[in-house]
Amino acid sequence: MASSAGPVNKSSISVPHGVPALRAGQGNSFVLRRLHSLSGIIPIGAFLLEHFISNSEAMKGPAAYNGTVKFLTGLPFVAVLEWGFIFLPLLYHALYGFYIWYRGESNVGEYPWTGNWLYTAQRWTGIIAFVYIVYHLYTMRFTGVHLMAEGGYNSAFWKVQHELQNPWAIAAYVVGITAASWHFAYGVWLFAAKWGITVGEQARKKLGYVCLVLAIVLIAIGLGSIYGFVSHPPVQQPSPVESVDSSQLR
Repeated sequence: MASSAGPVNKSSISVPHGVPALRAGQGNSFVLRRLHSLSGIIPIGAFLLEHFISNSEAMKGPAAYNGTVKFLTGLPFVAVLEWGFIFLPLLYHALYGFYIWYRGESNVGEYPWTGNWLYTAQRWTGIIAFVYIVYHLYTMRFTGVHLMAEGGYNSAFWKVQHELQNPWAIAAYVVGITAASWHFAYGVWLFAAKWGITVGEQARKKLGYVCLVLAIVLIAIGLGSIYGFVSHPPVQQPSPVESVDSSQLR
């Protein structure tokens, strides 16, 4: 004789923890997801680390920071490097990330595990970081003094310091740096888990601590860079002979 089943107690349901394997998807989805995952580490993550280290030169003063900008803007084929290894990969990673977010479903309320909260934070820090990067590129790269022009590097420290005279700009930098640092650090953890680099719960847990330290270090470097700009006595804008306004290059 069949008996009627009572209501299911959700607390008794056992759902496996951890990160699911990278889904194969259908058609080109598998390749696109792998490219999205990889692009967050190389080249975007590598550039993020370099950018943080370069900006930390501001703590040494204008001469050190301007010298770093001079070296970077003087690299061979710098425009090709900029578009091929920064702008285009970043655009793809952001747009496909928005697509994954749109297609995904959050289950934080249903299963409030630490991992789900972290993954939700990863989504939100991604969009915050993207908005910050667009703002940062617009103000530092595509408007005002053109740092890529001949002698433009002489205005590098002044340009950032002048921007940070606005308290709202400082707030935007603090929020953006924090979001980008967290997004990258937890992205490293997700990459290792989904690509099978960390196998087992213990390996993932240990890497989680490493990534937490990485996020804290990056945030500290970013905040230290901001302090280097705002704490230094105001510098004067170089003469037009030493720097070129971006409007002259349009």
